[in-house]
Amino acid sequence: MLVKILGAVDVIASIIFLLTILGVSFSTSIYLIFGIILLAKSSLGMLMDFASWVDFLGGIFLLLLIVMNIPTFMLIAMGILIVQKAFFSFMGE
Repeated sequence: MLVKILGAVDVIASIIFLLTILGVSFSTSIYLIFGIILLAKSSLGMLMDFASWVDFLGGIFLLLLIVMNIPTFMLIAMGILIVQKAFFSFMGE
């Protein structure tokens, strides 16, 4: 159950990344909340596996979106990686 909830957070984060590419601007609090959630998720894995690093970098990217523009190709790559994580978390029991 917890894996599916964390997967739903991944889906929302990937939607935020992909909509940001399309020019949709979210409030600072959305970027801050989901950035902190992804950083907290990365601490669960203690940065020992690739999925934890994806969460860590995704959280950093969301926090950086508050103060600066990140290149589009980096946002696309991060959105794809996070949606893949979400897909695999929904596949498991």
